[in-house]
Amino acid sequence: MDVRTELKEMLLDIYSDVDFDNEQNLVDEGILDSMDIVNLVTEINDNFDISIGAKDMTPDNFNSLEATTALVQKLIDE
Repeated sequence: MDVRTELKEMLLDIYSDVDFDNEQNLVDEGILDSMDIVNLVTEINDNFDISIGAKDMTPDNFNSLEATTALVQKLIDE
């Protein structure tokens, strides 16, 4: 399974009624709150064996599925 698909499944476990394929303002519109992001980051770190540090914990990195996928892929490739 690719990174994007795994991330989408994680997000759908949090909110099954959100269109993650098209939503571009998950944080800005309050769909994901800080607790959701902390839980998501923990799950991402465990599932992908990476570490998302404080410098990467910005709204821009979690505002869309594409942004989060790009972040995770970058950390996997490092």
